[in-house]
Amino acid sequence: MNWDRIVSETAFPPVQRSRGKKVHVIACGAIAREILAVMQQQGLEHIDLHCLPAIWHAFPQKIVPGLRQAVAEARAAGFEEIFFAYADCGTGGEIDRLCESEGIRRIEGPHCYSFFSGNDRFAARAEEDLTCFFLTDFLARQFDAFVIEPLGLDRHPELRDMYFGNYSKLVYLAQEEDEALQAKARAAAERLGLAYEYRFTGFGDLIKAMAFT
Repeated sequence: MNWDRIVSETAFPPVQRSRGKKVHVIACGAIAREILAVMQQQGLEHIDLHCLPAIWHAFPQKIVPGLRQAVAEARAAGFEEIFFAYADCGTGGEIDRLCESEGIRRIEGPHCYSFFSGNDRFAARAEEDLTCFFLTDFLARQFDAFVIEPLGLDRHPELRDMYFGNYSKLVYLAQEEDEALQAKARAAAERLGLAYEYRFTGFGDLIKAMAFT
């Protein structure tokens, strides 16, 4: 299979829905743009979207406390159906434990790199991708704010080898075919001293997850 030619999300017809009850989706702000695009494409007018801070992508210990508070606020506002637009996201199963206690579902997969790629596809090439560092569209746009600055590389570039010495390649998993973002991703790879690879994923399993909330 040619992994770099995954079918675009535009090939999927909108899901026909007739439900009127709102579903409160609590989402990672780092995938807000993609969720809004899927909502528009699929006509998901039943979704009430609430995004938590995107920077928690770099601080996963903040995610579950934030989700717990957001669930309490949603329940207080009268929402009966809630969905987490998160994968595990580095929480070590804590999101799943919250899902179990609250009766809430989440996006399947370990992280956004996986569900954007398609969880089955990502798992199938896990061994060959073991030394890859991944970017999404969001991280290509926000590379300094979400990679360089949290790791202190803007102040201490000598730490590059400590953080990235075991990586061989930066892989840009693109949700949009955007030449400007590709240029940013290539520049990020060069800055980290890594080889560069581009893979177009589209929205991957995010479509299925959102369409059947």
